[in-house]
Amino acid sequence: MELHIQNETSRLRAVILGTAESCGPTPKVEDCYDPKSIEHVLAGTYPKEEDMILEMETVAKVLKKHGVTVYRPDVLRDCNQIFSRDIAFVIANKMIKANILPDRDKEIEAIRYVWNKVEKKNRIILPDECHVEGGDVMPWNDYIFIGTYTAEDYPDIITARTNIHAVNAIQELFPKKKVKAFELRKSNTDPRENALHLDCCFQPIGKDKAIIHKNGFLIESEYEWLVNFFGKENIFEIDKNEMYNMYCNVFSISEDVIISEQNFTRLNNWLRDQGFFVEEVPYAEIGKQEGLLRCTTMPLIRD
Repeated sequence: MELHIQNETSRLRAVILGTAESCGPTPKVEDCYDPKSIEHVLAGTYPKEEDMILEMETVAKVLKKHGVTVYRPDVLRDCNQIFSRDIAFVIANKMIKANILPDRDKEIEAIRYVWNKVEKKNRIILPDECHVEGGDVMPWNDYIFIGTYTAEDYPDIITARTNIHAVNAIQELFPKKKVKAFELRKSNTDPRENALHLDCCFQPIGKDKAIIHKNGFLIESEYEWLVNFFGKENIFEIDKNEMYNMYCNVFSISEDVIISEQNFTRLNNWLRDQGFFVEEVPYAEIGKQEGLLRCTTMPLIRD
């Protein structure tokens, strides 16, 4: 397989879409990885497997309708394999295995059949000290944008997933790219104050536009850098509740076609006003686990 990913929006040809099959029972609070999941466990509103399967099948149909080859993980019994973006990611022609939470390491085995299709020299396993998840990594042409967290309490923050060692390692892997890191706001307890990954508070769309949430960034100047980079007139700003509902976490099939959640009325209307074709899907149950469309997809090939 010839991998090719230079940005977030070029025409998608092949992708891994996660699976909700056999994702296990409702977790205990102490086994949750993020504050939004905890909130729904406590409220008795944690999503049901059958509802999430239906949502993901809807996305699979949309992708196939647009001529995208869709790979799915092998189903592991009682294992949450919904968020395929977490376990690996592609930059240029390299697939990089994410060093994720130890409890989730077996998920990579479920896409081993795809990993093995990639030429061995292009399969990258980072050193153990490099913590990274794909939701924090965004190739954008000459740049690689990476969400990180470098405060001293990093070991105590379960929502801090990508460290400075990974940022440095990715820069070494791609010396011709400009790696730009952004400090994200983290909370173990409040999902409205927690940017779990960079794609929870920012995402490029089209050729020159972006969706962004200012409070997701710990350092205002880093947020302002992005606004200046894309241009204020090309930015769709979202509020705290919209970030909570995962407005940033749409998914681009091409520079013109975006998959978005059907309840994102304000965003979807803006996207259409900007000339995008919006494929609306039901994904609110998936969203209860603090991830949405980008989180459940791992692009392999874009034009």
